[in-house]
Order: sequence, then structure tokens, then C-alpha cells
Amino acid sequence: MAANRVGRRQGRGGSPGRSPAARRPQPPARSPGLQRRPARVTVKYNRRELQRRLDTEQWIDGRLEELYRGREGEMPDEVNIDDLLELETDEERAQKLQGILKSCTADTEDFIRELLAQLKGLPKQQVLQRPSPEDPHSPPL
Repeated sequence: MAANRVGRRQGRGGSPGRSPAARRPQPPARSPGLQRRPARVTVKYNRRELQRRLDTEQWIDGRLEELYRGREGEMPDEVNIDDLLELETDEERAQKLQGILKSCTADTEDFIRELLAQLKGLPKQQVLQRPSPEDPHSPPL
């Protein structure tokens, strides 16, 4: 009976006397002078700023859904935060928002006021682009 048990173990791809841990591939040996560094991704943007921007975008989406409830087909495709940030004054931003929301029958005054408050201090997002090799004026990465 004991011989059958050993035979079954061998049938599963193992060799007699070797434990499953011994069959695992071993990591390549490192030279003694090299130390393993923790893997990190370099991020150009401040994580807090990115989170604040994401929170603002989600807030906009939620409020637009409330304002256009039952009339989703009339809802604007987007409210571009960067377009608003490019404008000089809150009055210009408010006018642009009123133009975007002109199809809304609900009161948009509170939404516009709250959004303008959230935009205070929010930096414009820079688009990451790889410079073209033929463009001598593009900044190096």
C-alpha cells in the first residue's frame, strides 16, 4: 500500500523525496553589490491635486445628473474644467457655464456658484505629450 502512495506522488510531476517548495523556480542570484530598490512610479503631478480634480469632476457629473433628471438627452456632453480655468475672472466663467447650461430648466445658480468656489486654487491640467523629434521648439522630457 505504501508503494502506491509513492507512485501517486510521482505521477503528479514530482520526484520522490522532493517537497513542493523545492520544485519552485528560484529567483536569479543577485550580485552582492546590488541592492533591490522598491518599485516606484514617478508622477509628475501632485497626488493631492489630482485627487481634488477627480473629486471636482465627479461632483460636476453628479450635480449635472440632478439638474437634468428626466432630461438626460439635453445634458451637456462635458463641462471642461480647463476651459473654465483659462478664463480670467469668475464672471467670465459664470457666463460660460450659463451658456453651457442654457438648456437646463432647473435653477443652475447654486451649481455655478459652488463650482466656481471649487475651481479656486485648482491648477490647470497640463497634457503630457512626447515631443516630436522633428520639432526643434518642443521642450525635452
